[in-house]
Amino acid sequence: MSPRPAALVFDAYGTLFDVHSVTTLCDEFWPGHGEQVSRLWRQKQLEYTWLRSLMGRYESFVHITEVSLQYACSVLNLSHDDVKRASLMQAYHRLAPFPEVKQTLEQLRGFKLAILSNGTPAMLDAIVSHSGLSALIPTVLSVDELKIYKPAPKVYQLAVERLGVAASEIGFVSSNSWDALGAKSFGFRTFWVNRTGLPIDRLGFEPDHQLASLMELLPLVS
Repeated sequence: MSPRPAALVFDAYGTLFDVHSVTTLCDEFWPGHGEQVSRLWRQKQLEYTWLRSLMGRYESFVHITEVSLQYACSVLNLSHDDVKRASLMQAYHRLAPFPEVKQTLEQLRGFKLAILSNGTPAMLDAIVSHSGLSALIPTVLSVDELKIYKPAPKVYQLAVERLGVAASEIGFVSSNSWDALGAKSFGFRTFWVNRTGLPIDRLGFEPDHQLASLMELLPLVS
């Protein structure tokens, strides 16, 4: 396997952008419950993508994100009026990038760089633009055109087709273990950004590399 991929493809939510940067706003609305809301919101968001893919009942990621928020509030018995929901949904379009993201992408300018995400095109355009990363990672691919979510193989195939690069020459970077392993199963070289030291999911595959920070990607692909 070549040490230098022809292209690097990044997951967005949790990898480049911190999904829990909404915790502060959650805590403003529900003091003392911000972290609970954020974590349950994210958990149900992922579960609903998998379940809808299995059911063959696709709904957009923006819809899934909103109903997951409603579910989290209901479980925790927290009031969630239209104003709070709208504010939090808007915050999801402005999630903060992790501190090392911009510097890492700047040092990867020699590669074909892309995002491959469950987010809708509008969600992704907003978050990339708001974070100032548009010039660094110009290709943004959404599952929305396929109407199925990761880790379905056809999602990873989308990157192959759009980038014009063989699967074996694509490095795929994700902080989600299940996503990195889905990409590995498909045939990508995978980099799992395990910021919190979690154990690997038991799915029959291992990522090619495990990183504690996105910056650790640089010597592995130089």
